[in-house]
Amino acid sequence: MNFEIVVIGASLGGLNALEVILSELPRNFPVAVAIAQHRHKFSDGELVDYLQEKTLLPVIEVEDKQPIIPGRVFLAPANYHLLVEPGYFSLSTDAPVTYARPSIDVLFESAADVYRTQVIGIILTGANNDGAIGLAKIQVYGGTIIVQKPDTAECPIMPEAAIKAVKMPQILPLSEIVPFLNSQIGFQVLN
Repeated sequence: MNFEIVVIGASLGGLNALEVILSELPRNFPVAVAIAQHRHKFSDGELVDYLQEKTLLPVIEVEDKQPIIPGRVFLAPANYHLLVEPGYFSLSTDAPVTYARPSIDVLFESAADVYRTQVIGIILTGANNDGAIGLAKIQVYGGTIIVQKPDTAECPIMPEAAIKAVKMPQILPLSEIVPFLNSQIGFQVLN
């Protein structure tokens, strides 16, 4: 399977979960990664700086019409929805979805609309059900779906909601998500 994008959604406890995932991605990871992490609407660039310290991949806070480039980590800016368009991202200040902007559902649904079977969607720890509808759409369109095992999440509410919304997702502890990603992408990590 030829994947174009990995979309990740996280909320409460997401910083620690993202640190684990991003620290395990190799420098030559061949797919773009887009993240919607719930955060305060007045957050500044500290999250980008923090995540950059944890990964070998460039971390970029998305600007409107930013091209989607493999091997980069794209972060939704505070107080903006992040949408996937054919070959680039767009930003929106539409109303919050499930009390969140950026909304995980908005990111996931737009990625499914554009890349269909070429999307991998990952739901991590969180305290609401944002992302469940978007993950279900990725599945309906033939994409790959992964949910953090709830008992390994700092807050299991979001993974539990995602599991209820989809059929037979890959439910993995945090430590097994990147190895599973690599196997799905057909990527061999070279030492």
